[in-house]
Amino acid sequence: MVAMKQEFRHLPSVDKVLADIRLRQLETEYPHDVVVDMVRKQLDRERLAIAGGNSGASLDEIVVSVLTQVKILGKTGPQRVINAAGVILHTNLGRAPLSPEALAAMKTAGEGYCNLEINLDSGTRGSRHVHVESLLCQLTGAEAGLVVNNNASGVMLGLTALARRKEVIVSRGQAVEIGGGFRIPDVMRQSGAKLIEVGTTNCTYARDYEQAISPRTAALLRVHSSNFMVVGFTSEVTLEELVAIGSRNDIPVFDDLGSGCLLETTGFGLGPEPMVQQSVALGAGVIFFSGDKLVGGPQSGIIVGQKQFIDKLKKHPLARAVRIDKVRLAGLAATLVHYLKGEAETRIPVWRMIAAPLEDIQRRAEEWSGILGDRAQVVPGETMVGGGSLPGGTLPTRLVAVGGGDKKQDRAMAHMLSRKLRTQQVPVVGRVSDDVLLLDPRSVLPEEDELVVESLRQLIAD
Repeated sequence: MVAMKQEFRHLPSVDKVLADIRLRQLETEYPHDVVVDMVRKQLDRERLAIAGGNSGASLDEIVVSVLTQVKILGKTGPQRVINAAGVILHTNLGRAPLSPEALAAMKTAGEGYCNLEINLDSGTRGSRHVHVESLLCQLTGAEAGLVVNNNASGVMLGLTALARRKEVIVSRGQAVEIGGGFRIPDVMRQSGAKLIEVGTTNCTYARDYEQAISPRTAALLRVHSSNFMVVGFTSEVTLEELVAIGSRNDIPVFDDLGSGCLLETTGFGLGPEPMVQQSVALGAGVIFFSGDKLVGGPQSGIIVGQKQFIDKLKKHPLARAVRIDKVRLAGLAATLVHYLKGEAETRIPVWRMIAAPLEDIQRRAEEWSGILGDRAQVVPGETMVGGGSLPGGTLPTRLVAVGGGDKKQDRAMAHMLSRKLRTQQVPVVGRVSDDVLLLDPRSVLPEEDELVVESLRQLIAD
């Protein structure tokens, strides 16, 4: 107890800590009150540590801790990183990177005023939907469209506006959960729609839907299994069959595509991914998909379909709560123009990565490996598309493999190097597999190679 009291007495006062030259310099960047508050919080933490039986920190240690905390606060917010992890649509790293044209459009919309909801010809109030609706209709063949905050809110809006207090039939195998705990049954519950599950986990037949239809049925819902696969003894009802059932019973079909896709994926050596255009052509009434996955734009939820349904969504009060802001709307419009011009493969980063020739990736991997010398080698590997798209779908790549070995220090080296790359000024994120650090050029844009090379040189210098 005496020792603890002495530790408390040795703690410096707030004024003594603030007198340190490093904190006085800090006050040239931050208000005095902010620095004082950080010092007080740090001293409170020190008192708790002493009360827990630990020794008190020195004045220097306290100052360094305050400086560290302020530095962390100053960097709060997303920081640019290089994605060498080999997952193109990496959810933890922000999914789709944007094209220069999309970024320029977002800058224009954000740095000043814009014609978000004004008709410049008449001078009267307009609708933000006009900035993308014609593009969506042209690209997908739909009668109408709108954009909201993300796909989850789009599905919520659709169910709330069109199926509240009514029944929506879905295959039991499609009552799925996607990232972040987002579950179809939970969305149904929140929207006020009643979920009617039919079939089994692995097998659902047309007769299951037919038998479940009642006077209270508002829609038949198809949910694309975008982040998992069921293999073996399976059976599912095609969208064409589902639309036919709906047509016979005058019930619309809702199609939740999840990721959504506007290009044919098989041409890139990937498995088939449902295309929005196909859903429209087959007669789905309302189609939901993301704008920030395979579309390659900023976070958004896109809804297209028959005008009678889309008009109801636009007028529903929830549409205002989930609407998209001007900056992302501008970025999405610019992204959609790439598809209109037929230049998605060369301008949209996601598709540039998918379409990158293997020989180019080999050359880049050899350049990266050359920086590290004997520490690294180039090995064959696979790149995942990711982001809840193309489950199990991968592309061939070449990886820079660093570390590995039988010794304990060899096994630890990969994790140590991985952390060093992540904590540089421009972090490079790789992946560690079997105690080997792997860096994948396919998920890195060629114009970012200089930053990777500089990070690898710094790694050697350390």
